[in-house]
Amino acid sequence: MFSSLLHQHFITLLFPIHAGPTMRSAYLLLIPALLLFLAFPVSRGRYNDDFDDGEDLADFDDNDFAEFEDMNDDPAAETETAPPPRVSQSSQPDEDEDEDEATVELEDGQDGFDDSETQVHCLSVTPPTVSLQVPAHLQNSWESYYMEILMVTGLLAYIMNYIIGKNKNSRLAQAWFNSHRELLESNFALVGDDGTSKEAVSTGKLNQENEHIYNLWCSGRVCCEGMLIQLKFLKRQDLLNVLARMMRPACDQVQIKVTLNDEDMDTFVFAVGTKKAMARLQKEMQDLSEFCGDKPKSGAKYGLPDSLAILSEMGEVTDGVMDNKMVHYITNHADKIESIHFSDQFSGPKVMQEEGQPLKLPETKKTLLFTFNVPGMGNTSPKDMDTLLPLMNMVIYSIDKVKKLRLNREGKQKADRNRARVEENFLKQTHAQRQEAAQTRREEKKRAEKERIMNEEDPERQRRLEEAAQRREQKKIEKKQMKMKQIKVKAM
Repeated sequence: MFSSLLHQHFITLLFPIHAGPTMRSAYLLLIPALLLFLAFPVSRGRYNDDFDDGEDLADFDDNDFAEFEDMNDDPAAETETAPPPRVSQSSQPDEDEDEDEATVELEDGQDGFDDSETQVHCLSVTPPTVSLQVPAHLQNSWESYYMEILMVTGLLAYIMNYIIGKNKNSRLAQAWFNSHRELLESNFALVGDDGTSKEAVSTGKLNQENEHIYNLWCSGRVCCEGMLIQLKFLKRQDLLNVLARMMRPACDQVQIKVTLNDEDMDTFVFAVGTKKAMARLQKEMQDLSEFCGDKPKSGAKYGLPDSLAILSEMGEVTDGVMDNKMVHYITNHADKIESIHFSDQFSGPKVMQEEGQPLKLPETKKTLLFTFNVPGMGNTSPKDMDTLLPLMNMVIYSIDKVKKLRLNREGKQKADRNRARVEENFLKQTHAQRQEAAQTRREEKKRAEKERIMNEEDPERQRRLEEAAQRREQKKIEKKQMKMKQIKVKAM
């Protein structure tokens, strides 16, 4: 108010009504200067009203954050009373620089802010902490390693079973050999040859083929080339086999193969054993399928148990083999006998070839085969091996029995006719294959001859070779025609 009255007073003084033109121009020059002089204190006073008592402009310049502190203390009052600040475009960069300086001062920990306010400001900026749950398969607990535990447990069980099963088979084999050693040494000059040396040497011990098979070779006896004894135990060292045997029980076996001299056995084929074993052998064995075509017959006629059956080439052979002593052995130990097989045409199992049947008859040998079951059905003890000793006596008796057995004239002729029939059937079955093989050989011979002619460098010599080959072909054709004419004449 005062400033407005003073302003009017100055105007009346400066612009008198009676002043001349020159004077008025001078007054006009002084008017801007006076206005600037009056505007400066007014604006200064307006800015000074914002400060409290005892504060000056220097304090305001030193404390740039005072305004922000007041805003934090009473933001609602500041909003109602304080007029909106006038911000110009030119002042925006200065304010940005001030904000950067304020950030630096905050980090240096100056006195402009309280510690509590700084902490509140920091907490408001810091993102909230989120706790994540670790998946179950990544946690360190015993449940995370159950697969590894099962694998290690299974491996340890397999190793323990391997050691225990191998040791048990070894004890059973040694128990059998200790109970049979005296009998074998009294009947054979050589017991236990392992075949490693050039000369036959009696080692007096079993030869271990693997963890469940043991072999023993014996030789040096009249009418006998040799005898191979094979102890086939269950695979007790194999844990999977042990588990499978719980569902399907099995027993250990002793297999004996005796090879006789050609002159020490007559021509016949004979077998006795369980019904199941006879049916299986008749399908698998070459000699039994060819010479014993009839179904297995019961042995009740000879006093054998109903569980046993007989396969024989002719009745005369059965009567000659099944004497009282042989029947006694078989009847008393029927539970241990799997099969007994005598054959002069033994060649092993049937030959199964993908390309066809063999062009020659398989080689045969006169052989006696024995298969015995060890008592216990898998729960065998070393004492059970001693019960097989009477069956070894039966084997020795069978060797002598077969040597003495001779067929009469009719039986001999029948046996010869059976062997001729088998050979003829074999030749008929292989006739087409033999013709194909002969045709292949002829074609290969012609191909080789043509190549020899083509490789000849001399043209004259090459021509003579071709003419000679044509003459040979012509002669072969003429011979075939002559044979055909002769056949027609004989037919007429």
